[in-house]
Amino acid sequence: MVYKEMPCEGCMERHNMSSDATMEFLLLGFSELLCLRFLLFLIFLIVHLVTLAGNMMVFVAVVMEPSRPPMLFFLCQLSVIELCYNLVIVPKALLGLMVVDGSTISFIGCAAQMHLFVALGGAECFLLVAMSYDRYVAICQPLHYMAVMSEAFCLRLAVVSCLGAFAVALGLTVAVFRLPFCQSHRINHFFCDVPAVLHLACTQSYAPELPLLAACVLLLLLLLLLILTSYVCIAVALLHVTSSVGRGKAFSTCVSHLAITLLHYGCATFIYIRPKSSYSPAQDKVVSLVYTNITPLLYPLIYSLRNKEIRRILRKMLRRKKIVQLNWDTIRIVMCVCGKF
Repeated sequence: MVYKEMPCEGCMERHNMSSDATMEFLLLGFSELLCLRFLLFLIFLIVHLVTLAGNMMVFVAVVMEPSRPPMLFFLCQLSVIELCYNLVIVPKALLGLMVVDGSTISFIGCAAQMHLFVALGGAECFLLVAMSYDRYVAICQPLHYMAVMSEAFCLRLAVVSCLGAFAVALGLTVAVFRLPFCQSHRINHFFCDVPAVLHLACTQSYAPELPLLAACVLLLLLLLLLILTSYVCIAVALLHVTSSVGRGKAFSTCVSHLAITLLHYGCATFIYIRPKSSYSPAQDKVVSLVYTNITPLLYPLIYSLRNKEIRRILRKMLRRKKIVQLNWDTIRIVMCVCGKF
């Protein structure tokens, strides 16, 4: 949990500040690294484009597959979340790198960005729980897998994940933006993250931190506990598997999900659940860079390398592309030959 060290100076009354939709914030971004902003812009742009291409590739591959098992369905939803996640944060951050003194964002825009960021991150937390349950049923109840993980049930899990996350994000965003803010609207971050905006709130009590604490308990601690419970049950079930080959095959199906879970919850826990003395805007920005740029880039790479079905679909897509290219080359040759005659 992040707490402010001291109340800020020059505060205005709540009805004059937090309800003023015309108010603007200044996102400082990486203004302290002016000499590196062009290099950072180029790196962020390349990572952003590769991330979009990778997640779009996974999304298209799954959509084009006529028979989609539950894990592919969840991967498709994960790719959509990562695409939206990246588009909510990165374009504004790239714009901030082009401006020397930071970029401005309106009160409504800042609230919308925070809500979408928390909602998409929360939806990913819920989705990781659904994926862990899918692995639990596949390994611990293989005979009932198709009956339990039906298409309708997976769709309900996806809808509940999105609605639950958006509800939690809406409550947190409303609680944050009802606070009175200081006259200084300089957010020492490259997007409207919750701790950075709370740092501008003019209050001496810890009450404004409670909605963030509640959201962290629900989205991080409680959901992580559910994931760990699933894997404890999986580990117990694997202890009864006598074949080392079977045990290794079952565990390999969980490696991708475990890697993504560690990346997502590790970064989120570092930012939102930590002692007061360790708060640092500079560290927040570095970890947020990993959280919003690197992990969405790694997700399609992890699943492309570890998931056999994804690899099979991608190979099928490449074969189709080669066939289409070959047919098109043949047509062009025939047209050229006919043109000579």
